[in-house]
Amino acid sequence: MNLEGRKITVNKSREDLVAMLKKPEDYRHLMPESLQNFEAREDGFKFSLKGMPEIALKIENVTDNEVVLKSASSSLDFSLTGNLNDAGENKTEVQLLFHGEFNPFIKMMVEKPLQNFINALTDNLEKL
Repeated sequence: MNLEGRKITVNKSREDLVAMLKKPEDYRHLMPESLQNFEAREDGFKFSLKGMPEIALKIENVTDNEVVLKSASSSLDFSLTGNLNDAGENKTEVQLLFHGEFNPFIKMMVEKPLQNFINALTDNLEKL
């Protein structure tokens, strides 16, 4: 299953945004309002949203143009990638891409909540 967030422009330089996204604790500021629990870890974070199970993500890879978060659970195989491109002085174009391997039943259950989550992350990134 593949989902895409809309392309946005963030009022931060790519370097500043990459530096922020390397720190697990900084992801708290990007979470939706329905956040119930957030715990930063050394290599990632775990969180729970109202009406959803707890999700643990590890920061898999951070480069100048890409941030990759992967599921820390062996039972769920998915990644969330943020593509970062310069968009002028102190501006960065960002697009979030989700890729997950789910059976059709799970896909049907999680597709809409995941798209809403990606949209909320995108909206919060845009406010930075």
